[in-house]
Amino acid sequence: MYESENLAGTSLEAQSDFFVVKGLSKHFGALHAVHDVDFTVHEGEIFAIIGPNGAGKTTAFNCITGYYPATSGQVLFLGQSLAGIPDYRIARLGISRTFQKIRVFKEVTVLENVLIGRYCRTSSGVLDAFLRTPSMRREEEQTHQRAMELLSFVGIERYHACLARQLPHGDQKRLEVARALATQPRLLLLDEPVAGMNPYEKSEMMSLIQAIRDSGITVLLVEHDMRVVMGISDRMIVLDHGEKIAEGTPEEIKCEDCVIEAYLGKGYRRESA
Repeated sequence: MYESENLAGTSLEAQSDFFVVKGLSKHFGALHAVHDVDFTVHEGEIFAIIGPNGAGKTTAFNCITGYYPATSGQVLFLGQSLAGIPDYRIARLGISRTFQKIRVFKEVTVLENVLIGRYCRTSSGVLDAFLRTPSMRREEEQTHQRAMELLSFVGIERYHACLARQLPHGDQKRLEVARALATQPRLLLLDEPVAGMNPYEKSEMMSLIQAIRDSGITVLLVEHDMRVVMGISDRMIVLDHGEKIAEGTPEEIKCEDCVIEAYLGKGYRRESA
């Protein structure tokens, strides 16, 4: 069984300061795609950003991950601002992400994809590699073992020698998750992790996300599938027209009239009864 390398504490203070978004805004000219959004992700939970099409959730997610520069606001991880920090340093801080559109390295093997993700946690230098030092060989062996453990954890170890492009869509999504986990994150950001999946694959991904949280890794996700979000999230925020209109647990959110009107539809309460 995969065991997280997360060594984070669990104090209430650490939870409250774990990941904080303050006054996040992103304007494209006169279009306010995201406006003054605040929320806090507590350590050890699954937290979701949801909303109807065009609500601003993907833009917010891209600002949070540094893919877009925010117009204003702050994103803090363990009290440190992420503004202007390059991707490789964010990974070393303990944050990793996946993408809605699959970005695996299609022409290398499944195992090599995960080894690439593990690179930010290796310490051997060019000279070690050239001389094939004992420490480099040990690290190489440990990295390979860890990669295989991750492939087993996400359920695709049998494909380790296949080219990534040979995997079906759902398994490529799992490979992206394994590669993200290879960076040894404390916070995993998932961008629509069940997009394009059939009902069985969605159920399997839900179980995987819960297992990731249970291993000690905090999860922040953007997802359009309401049943998935309601089934796995501890807390969530709802965006509509770029603004936060609700925040709470799944039970609290699905009872909010503004959420029902904006996203769930008037029939949702009857379907859920």
